Amino acid sequence: MISLKPMNAVQYVSFEQWLIKDYAEDKIKAGAWTAEEALQRSQESIRQHLPAGLETKDAYLYAIVLNEDGTELQIGNIWFNITRHTWGTEAFLLEIVIFEEHRGKGYGRQTMAALDEEARRVGVSRIGLHVFGHNDRALHLYKAMGYTITDIQMRKEL
Repeated sequence: MISLKPMNAVQYVSFEQWLIKDYAEDKIKAGAWTAEEALQRSQESIRQHLPAGLETKDAYLYAIVLNEDGTELQIGNIWFNITRHTWGTEAFLLEIVIFEEHRGKGYGRQTMAALDEEARRVGVSRIGLHVFGHNDRALHLYKAMGYTITDIQMRKEL
């Protein structure tokens, strides 16, 4: 069974280091940033979204924990921020990662279901997210979990 446990300070440091590198790589793959600028821009973006790190207001950071036979094992991380609108409250999923050695076992689906539960618990009426165009696995998961496409950005290289 999958559960979401609030991240501790040690987990956060590891997550932030991984996130800066991973986000930079995704932006390079998407053609948005050059390799030379990617790490610095990624670090700036993460610090903008998490100015107080783990203590950032309206930021929810969790370890994804697998509970089996009475033992707990962290198998990934998930992060969403909450914004309030005139129509209600939205959680925006900024990151979900299942560690490589645990992928392909259905934990992504279970994590997304746990996200729904946690979002309801904190008073959210909608969950939004962004997915890179090259991430077919995530796009398939999100569609299977009931997410609909709201916007598509495209480009053509000349």
